[in-house]
Amino acid sequence: MESLTNCDEEEQPSSGMTNSWSKQEAFGGQMPKCAGGFVLVHAGAGYHSESKAKEYKHVCKRACQRAVDQLRAGALAVEAVTAALVELEDSPFTNAGMGSNLNLSGEIECDASIMDGKSLHFGAVGAISGIKNPALVANCLLAEAQKGKLSAGRIPPCFLVGRGARDWAVSHGIPSCPSEKMATKFSLSAYKRNKRKMELAEKMDAGQNQTKKRRQSSENENGSGCLDTVGAVVVDSEGNVAAAVSSGGLAMKHPGRVGQAAHYGCGCWAENACNMNSYSTAVSTSGCGEHLVRTMLARECSAAMQSEDAHQALLEAMQNKFISSPFLASEDRVLGGVIILRCCRCVEAQASPDIQGAMVEFLWSHTTESMCVGYMSAQDSKAKTHISRLPPGTVPGQSLAIEGGVCRLMGVVD
Repeated sequence: MESLTNCDEEEQPSSGMTNSWSKQEAFGGQMPKCAGGFVLVHAGAGYHSESKAKEYKHVCKRACQRAVDQLRAGALAVEAVTAALVELEDSPFTNAGMGSNLNLSGEIECDASIMDGKSLHFGAVGAISGIKNPALVANCLLAEAQKGKLSAGRIPPCFLVGRGARDWAVSHGIPSCPSEKMATKFSLSAYKRNKRKMELAEKMDAGQNQTKKRRQSSENENGSGCLDTVGAVVVDSEGNVAAAVSSGGLAMKHPGRVGQAAHYGCGCWAENACNMNSYSTAVSTSGCGEHLVRTMLARECSAAMQSEDAHQALLEAMQNKFISSPFLASEDRVLGGVIILRCCRCVEAQASPDIQGAMVEFLWSHTTESMCVGYMSAQDSKAKTHISRLPPGTVPGQSLAIEGGVCRLMGVVD
């Protein structure tokens, strides 16, 4: 059935892609079953110290492996992307699920969402507490919505928040977990440190210059803790795509605050190819939630990926729709990152038309100091990981980095 998977990492993955491959129309032929699928994950856009690089890479590897295990077993993209998110949430080194940032009241409130590119259904939770894996709740909301209307013709919810989200999760078989058990040594010490800083700041003069200095100091010192939302994008053996994102939110956030990880079009986006779109696309974002919400960056990047040159399209989207967005004109630094995959059905130019497959282009871009990613195809023996960093001398929030690669998933039409 399948014969080859080849993943090549490149700085500009769009260059030279079409030399031996021709893109086919989204419909107009039988979609081949391709070699298992592909997953790309991120452990956040923020700051990743060299001392913790090993831990960040390791959790990305585990998340990729969890997703690939699902793909090899025949699972669809939405199940595989959920499995990756659960692994990322369970790590104490990420700001999602276990070990999430604490809010002003010392509580953990999480956001998560998932989108299925095949059905275009979406599920999300915001400011949910007492649930170890909010991604499971988002996935359950999506699955329940796909079943159709509730009794008396009621529309099933796709986005729940706070206590209502927790109660709904428990009623659908997702176990609760006390907030104190979700906190880790690291998140508790960070909370105490941040609380002392806030108390000290409140005693100081509230002059404009001093306020600005305090704000900049807080951003620099808490960068990784504030911005390391996690996420994943997947394409399965049938060419379906899915995307997901999960976050504990900003450190010392106001109780009830909901970030981009739960907002439609902001945290994640997934859309299978159709008559209007030649490419299937999946996007997951990370960074300052308020910046990502105001620009709807996930959906903007997905739309940009319908251009022929993926690298150039992402560069322009990040520059024009994010860094230079009129919606963020008052911001000194615009902080965020994205992971993207896009795929299309292809025929190898010098082979039989019966030998078809998918060409998967995968990219990541960020304006933060760094971003940790991992990727793996179902034919790979192990995942590859990378911590992308801005070039030396550039200013976070005003500059960006883009990297990525190509993966060819070969198969034969039955």
